[in-house]
Amino acid sequence: MERPLSVLVALVLVSFCEGWDAPEFCHGQTCPEYQLVQKTQDFEERLYVATSWITTTIKTNNGLGVMAANSKLKNYCKKHNHAGQDVPIRVDTWPALLTINQESSLSWFIPPGTMPDITDESIRLETRPEATVYIRVFDEAPDLKSGNDTAKELRDALTKAGKTYNLLTFSGAAYDPYVSVVHHNEVWIYAV
Repeated sequence: MERPLSVLVALVLVSFCEGWDAPEFCHGQTCPEYQLVQKTQDFEERLYVATSWITTTIKTNNGLGVMAANSKLKNYCKKHNHAGQDVPIRVDTWPALLTINQESSLSWFIPPGTMPDITDESIRLETRPEATVYIRVFDEAPDLKSGNDTAKELRDALTKAGKTYNLLTFSGAAYDPYVSVVHHNEVWIYAV
């Protein structure tokens, strides 16, 4: 009787762990998988699995630089899709990730099992290891001022909570087209 009970318990546990349901703000598209570790009034702490991204450097830290980087990634994906490779374009995956540091960059999430050949030296494939990320959500149209303001609010909340985090870098994650009526944006700061 002990063996059938342990098998039943195992089957029940597996049924709860079968797959990851992406949050609503992913709009049914493929998103990086994470586990919510903690949620406070000021931030979320998430544990992300290892992820892959295609990335390009932003030449100027302004809207024009971001638009140029976005066009570069979009044209790269279209070129490879016309050549028969299945490379997701941003409307197929979320989020787009704008990383602000000494060399700012724009990245698009690449779903597991999809590895494009990198043939353009201005685009690189990044594999990010499993990581704890602190998140603060904002619902305005994404821009550098909103991102910087939200990053400051998140840093203040993390300091108050006694969390250790990367002081020099943050990322802005956009889950909606810029012209969308509703926006779900996030600032990501990595734990250290």
